[in-house]
Amino acid sequence: MIKDVRLKPLKVIPDERGRLMETLRCDDDLFIKFGQAYITTAYPGVIKGWHYHKIQVDNFVGVKGMFKVVLYDDRENSPTRGEVNEFFLGVHNPTLLQIPLLVLHGFKAIGTEEAIMLNLPTEPYRYDAPDEYRVDPRTPSVPYDWALKEK
Repeated sequence: MIKDVRLKPLKVIPDERGRLMETLRCDDDLFIKFGQAYITTAYPGVIKGWHYHKIQVDNFVGVKGMFKVVLYDDRENSPTRGEVNEFFLGVHNPTLLQIPLLVLHGFKAIGTEEAIMLNLPTEPYRYDAPDEYRVDPRTPSVPYDWALKEK
């Protein structure tokens, strides 16, 4: 696994009224700080990526549908430089994925419905100076193919 990437399995607590799932608590060992909470969606097959952050750490939780989240470590001096990780997040695998600084990441909605992702980044979004550095999702500099793997 890419250095400094962290996973937290999430527990769904169902009862006859519905269900509850905690995502991130201030007393979790992986909690850093709170910047904001936002939701993003993607339609089936849509790819959002690549991008990375220099200041903010992302905490992704798929809350509806399923996502394939892919990370690529292009950090200089990282012991896992060049490594690619795939994670499947969503209703069938309730997990929080923490993405460290400077690690390229993106996701693809998989399945047949719009997928919803909750992000709890460590920093609020700055409209005047966004901490978001985009890279084309099909760039040859990242050794990853977003196509469906039918093995």
